[in-house]
Amino acid sequence: MSRVKAGIRREDKPQECRTPIVPADVRELSREHNLDFVVEPSSPRVFCDDDYRRAGASLAALRGGGVRIIFGLKEIPSDVFEPGKVYAFFSHVFKGQPHNMPMLREILHVGATLIDYEHMIDPLSGHQVESFGSWAGRVGMAETLRALGLRLAWEGAEPNPFAALRPTYEYGDLGALTGAMADVAIRIETDGLAASVTPLVVGFIGYGNASQGAQEILDLLPHEQVSPGDLADLKPDANRLYKVVFREQDTVRPRQTGQAFDLADYRQRGKTGYESCFGECLPYLTVLINGMVWSDEYPRLVTKADVRALWEPSDRQPRLRVIGDVSCDIEGGIELTVQATSPDEPTFVYDPLTEHVTPGHAGRGVVIMAVDNLPAELARDASIAFSDSLKRYVPAICRADYAVSFEQLDLPPAVKDAVIVHRGELTPKYRYLERYL
Repeated sequence: MSRVKAGIRREDKPQECRTPIVPADVRELSREHNLDFVVEPSSPRVFCDDDYRRAGASLAALRGGGVRIIFGLKEIPSDVFEPGKVYAFFSHVFKGQPHNMPMLREILHVGATLIDYEHMIDPLSGHQVESFGSWAGRVGMAETLRALGLRLAWEGAEPNPFAALRPTYEYGDLGALTGAMADVAIRIETDGLAASVTPLVVGFIGYGNASQGAQEILDLLPHEQVSPGDLADLKPDANRLYKVVFREQDTVRPRQTGQAFDLADYRQRGKTGYESCFGECLPYLTVLINGMVWSDEYPRLVTKADVRALWEPSDRQPRLRVIGDVSCDIEGGIELTVQATSPDEPTFVYDPLTEHVTPGHAGRGVVIMAVDNLPAELARDASIAFSDSLKRYVPAICRADYAVSFEQLDLPPAVKDAVIVHRGELTPKYRYLERYL
């Protein structure tokens, strides 16, 4: 079998230090599948250039070179794409996101091929094959609890067991982060929570990978899980938190009076047949974690009007302190997420009465945590897990003949279903994107 070259590009987003394929898997793929890897040098990457060199890869720029198959992670600048090449990365174009349409237009213009990891779905399980979702959830929960600690410190609320939490990237790995959460748990059990925030209720929207990852972190703390119907009757408890998970039937209701909720019907009709009722739950929540991907066919879950109602009259201090928007859809399911944030400045305060945004955690309103590359804060662990899932598809991606038509393209079903553009043309499944171009 002849050897084939594959490229691993450096990331362009500030503070993005993950990699799609780690050095150990580069070594394995090179030996077992006759692949040669060319890796773009990168100082921020969590695995250094020498790690890849020792794994047998060569280091060189990819643009203008002979590498045809290129693996990345986040969006790629429009001026990087070259004719005839194949790019695999998270493109974030499937909803017609305006900020990524110039990138998609350029991919079409130069005649390149786009494989989007986000749409690699196992045909048997129906689950996403490649995902950082659970890692986004873990980091998102940790950063949200840290934001809560900072907010309570600004309010002067004591005791404050979350005050000692540091930025997640300072812990370095999941083991150190879980150790820090164990310390928080001890403080809750021994010192308790401030009376001003009890009962302290943490709500989760969604039940997929992101939500499960976030719950994994919260579950390290003393808590009791309750149902949405229990929220109005919770008793203050200084030594535990309350956890509640919201499913679709808890967040929306049929527009037609008397009609029962039906999940299949909701997925088919969306906001034409259903409206959000989640605003009725907001008064009972201290922290909200959003792990559900949203699209415009469905009702928003938290609107600006919902939150404005909590702060009227203006001298009120609602229970809601922090929203951790792990999904980070700008003005999407959480309409208050008006901008994305970064690991070094992860939060802003949204004032619902003026709609003014202030960086940090101080001031009237609700603190929003909206970091859009959360897994980068645990980059080594997250990269190893992602690479372990991706590597079984890498040989097929690298050896496919992309000169043939899309119908003849020989790729595993999970990969072929994720080909958004083939040789400069939208594939049949994604031709709806034409209306966004």
